[in-house]
Amino acid sequence: MPKGEGKLIAQNKKARHDYHILDTFEAGIVLQGTEIKSIRNSRINLKDGFVRVRKAEAYLHNVHISPYEQGNIFNHDPLRTRKLLLHKRQILQLEQESKNPGITIVPLKVYIKDGYAKVLIGLAKGKKDYDKRESLKRKDQERQIRRIVKNIR
Repeated sequence: MPKGEGKLIAQNKKARHDYHILDTFEAGIVLQGTEIKSIRNSRINLKDGFVRVRKAEAYLHNVHISPYEQGNIFNHDPLRTRKLLLHKRQILQLEQESKNPGITIVPLKVYIKDGYAKVLIGLAKGKKDYDKRESLKRKDQERQIRRIVKNIR
């Protein structure tokens, strides 16, 4: 099964706009209590999220999972740090790459695969302002071309 295949829950469009994605990894997320129910209801926000590697373990920071409405005292802290489940060699690779200047690790997508919540994380290098403008210009040109081709048919 290719990376990212499953029921898409949330996507971080801002990450693709702000960064060049060099490589992607699929990771499981260690969740507590009612977090999976909130994720299945698409109550997750990846916008400001990032991944940090400490002591040979990867952690997901600043990802907001809203408390479950029908929950009780077992609800969770929405912004808590969550551990990611990756192979040891993947964690070592992420750690080595993230030590390079300008390289960060960002969450790209959250999806449900075989009943488990998965996050697609990307090794990313920040774009300059002129790169962002170029991307927007290219996207706009492609949209106009599709519109013209559609009207010709």
